[in-house]
Amino acid sequence: MTTTAEPETAPAAKPRGRLARTAVLVAVFVCAACGLVYELALVALGSYLIGDTVGQASIVLSLMVFAMGVGALAAKPLQRWAAEAFAAIELLLALLGGLSVLLLYAAFAWLSLYTPALIATALVLGVLIGAEIPLLMVLLQRIRRQDAGSAVADLFAADYVGGLVGGLAFPFLLLPLFGQVQGALVVGLVNAAAGIGLVLTVFRRELSKRAVLLLTGVSVLVGGLLVGAYVFADDFEVTARQALYADPVVHAERSPYQEVVLTESVSFAGTPDTRMYLNGDLQFSSADEYRYHEAMVHPAMAGPRGRVLVLGGGDGLVLREVLRYPDVREATLVELDPAVLELARTDPRVSTLNGHAFEDPRVRTIASDAFTWLRDNRDRYDVVLVDMPDADSTATAKLYSTEFYGLVRHAMADDARVVVQAGSPFFAPKAFWSIEASMRAANLSTVPYAVTVPSFGEWGFHLAAAAPAPPGAANSMEIGPSNSMEIEAVRSPLASPGAPELRLPRDVPPLRSLDEPTLRAAATFPPDRTRIPNMEPSTLMHPTILQYAQGEWENY
Repeated sequence: MTTTAEPETAPAAKPRGRLARTAVLVAVFVCAACGLVYELALVALGSYLIGDTVGQASIVLSLMVFAMGVGALAAKPLQRWAAEAFAAIELLLALLGGLSVLLLYAAFAWLSLYTPALIATALVLGVLIGAEIPLLMVLLQRIRRQDAGSAVADLFAADYVGGLVGGLAFPFLLLPLFGQVQGALVVGLVNAAAGIGLVLTVFRRELSKRAVLLLTGVSVLVGGLLVGAYVFADDFEVTARQALYADPVVHAERSPYQEVVLTESVSFAGTPDTRMYLNGDLQFSSADEYRYHEAMVHPAMAGPRGRVLVLGGGDGLVLREVLRYPDVREATLVELDPAVLELARTDPRVSTLNGHAFEDPRVRTIASDAFTWLRDNRDRYDVVLVDMPDADSTATAKLYSTEFYGLVRHAMADDARVVVQAGSPFFAPKAFWSIEASMRAANLSTVPYAVTVPSFGEWGFHLAAAAPAPPGAANSMEIGPSNSMEIEAVRSPLASPGAPELRLPRDVPPLRSLDEPTLRAAATFPPDRTRIPNMEPSTLMHPTILQYAQGEWENY
């Protein structure tokens, strides 16, 4: 006698149906997108505040991946209460992830504890993200049992697609629309809604009334905290930003490339001091910027100068000095950030300082990455002035590479000169001499010099030519009538063979900080800051300048 087994039925508390299963996979998708946004937000914040993109990415990603493994193991005992545990984890993750940028910014601005706070945040977020997948796997299997391979395939497909969407949404949607602080808060709200929405709808029957009430109350609390933080985020940013600067902040904006800040103070004598900062690094002080820009520009102008190329220098202060020579026919400026160019044109504090240089019909501005622009450039210039931010970040290291200087060399006309700002030979001597080694590796003949800029300290430059100057070139390269005494060329013992003479043009306009004795002194380096032998050139594949700059500046 045979009997027919009745079909197995699931308890009423277990949800079934394609709709419920789809809801779980959608939750996986949303949670994965939110988790990746949290990771990218930490990396981006570190690159803005610290400058070391590779280092920050390595710390965040390695710690979070490790912590995700810990979180996956920690979730094993929670599988018995998978719905409740998942809801609690998502609410906690939404709160901490949403507030992470705000809290880390506060740690940086007020406590000087950014790195410890970053490590702790990455570990906690990683544990919570790692606990999601095991619990979601349990919830998925409660809807409909399937073999492990198929369940894992469905789950990870939704997870990876969510990661793709989160990775693209962060730079192209969240940052432009909301910024870093508010963008993270928006993601936190989405994260909380996805987690608690899944549990209180699809799996509500598995929860006790007390659990439903508790989760609902906590959800309202988390949502309220995130919304409140969003409302006051702008005030927080202003207060935190001001804590980073000694002087009052009069302008601040976050461009797609960096944070641009202007501060202004007034001395007891009534003299204003306007300062520009990019990602927290001082770019100039109106009190003494002329010392830097006179030293950078005028030695390069002692020769052909009809066409001048400025790489960087979006504040227009290099242009101001270049345009003082009436025989300059064209001055092309290539600046990465349009926001800096716009500020230099329109902000009266900066435009007055640069002498309204951008209104001069000889000036052509190009908003582009200098490295990329040079690769496509076919023009040749008599003078090239490389006024780039210091090489203390991954983004700027390529602008101090042998490859970059090779591109600069190809942009130089016959008898052209190039000047590169090279940082401080006192505070960062290895970085300073590494820049020279990189230029020489690109077949540029260099002569170093340094001046004192009180806002920066001792600051150095490298003047170079593309080829050895022929005998008597000093006289043949003079331009225009002499309106001052003849200035003797400075022959530095540190100049490489064929390097141009370090001198000022005979028709140099009146300068406030630079003359013959000053320039002679600028070419002299004390024994403890003279050339370091056997310095490695910095290249795209081996950016030694980055480790030199970061290792030396962190001591000051």
